[in-house]
Amino acid sequence: MAKSQIWFGLALVALLVVSAVADDVVVLTEDSFEKEVGKDKGALVEFYAPWCGHCKKLAPEYEKLAASFKKAKSVLIAKVDCDEHKTVCTKYDVSGYPTIKWFPKGSLEPQKYEGARNAEALAEFVNKEGGTNVKLAAVPQNVVVLTPDNFDEIVLDQNKDVLVEFYAPWCGHCKSLAPVYEKVATVFKQEEGVVIANLDADAHKSLGEKYGVSGFPTLKFFPKDNKAGQDYDGGRDLDDFVSFINEKVGTSRDSKGQLTSKAGVVESLDALVKELVAASEDEKKAVLSRIEEEASNLKGSTARYGKLYSSLAKKYIEKGSGYATKEAERLGRVLSK
Repeated sequence: MAKSQIWFGLALVALLVVSAVADDVVVLTEDSFEKEVGKDKGALVEFYAPWCGHCKKLAPEYEKLAASFKKAKSVLIAKVDCDEHKTVCTKYDVSGYPTIKWFPKGSLEPQKYEGARNAEALAEFVNKEGGTNVKLAAVPQNVVVLTPDNFDEIVLDQNKDVLVEFYAPWCGHCKSLAPVYEKVATVFKQEEGVVIANLDADAHKSLGEKYGVSGFPTLKFFPKDNKAGQDYDGGRDLDDFVSFINEKVGTSRDSKGQLTSKAGVVESLDALVKELVAASEDEKKAVLSRIEEEASNLKGSTARYGKLYSSLAKKYIEKGSGYATKEAERLGRVLSK
């Protein structure tokens, strides 16, 4: 019985896994550093600390660089977390964050990068040192841009939970928030019922005034059941936004866009699954009908989970508990790869 219950959770996780937020920067550790660097590729390495504000500001630029160079076979774009891997950072005389160093092909003797901390300058440097001719790739924008023409259609859609940033192009705090906000949008891009949007409230003053915007940036959340909007007063780090959306909407995403262990779990259906597993053969079809009925009443992001519960329950009845055990083993092998 326990294995059957485990199967439902494992199968849900496996079936619900979707693409995570792309990260083309190679993560180096104490164990992997000299296996990757100083070999047959030139390597640009960022030595950083997770709490460092300048590192956070650099992150989207560095990711843009890595995305552009990911197909360049002679160049590696990488980073080291100096909080976790102090010995590597000490070895290469890192005394401040971020420190960026270039390691020529076949060498562990680096030169420090002293240029501007933007993707354009970094790309020019890597092309020069690495002998490449890579052009920066355009990074898709996941933040939905609002205007008076589409505001009501998107924000007031009662099938959508919408977070809106009212900003002004000249606002310094808005500029600082922009890369974080884009990451928030990327985290939730797979969630059909969640929209992360912004509005230039300097260009469209009437809309800003309509929603009581008096400073920038102002963030308001428009859930499905409250299209008057409510102020977002939480923190402005990525984790703060992700926690807020997960709590308000019922999603289960981490800051990388991956599903957490809570993903796909619907408590009411979990209870019915336990009944199904414990039921006699004569009772199973009646429990399945209740699962299907409960699943059909779900809305938003949980609706697709309901379909999975129904599908798995049917297979469980058709193929028996032996199927559950075998499927659990198979999915375990898949997830461990």
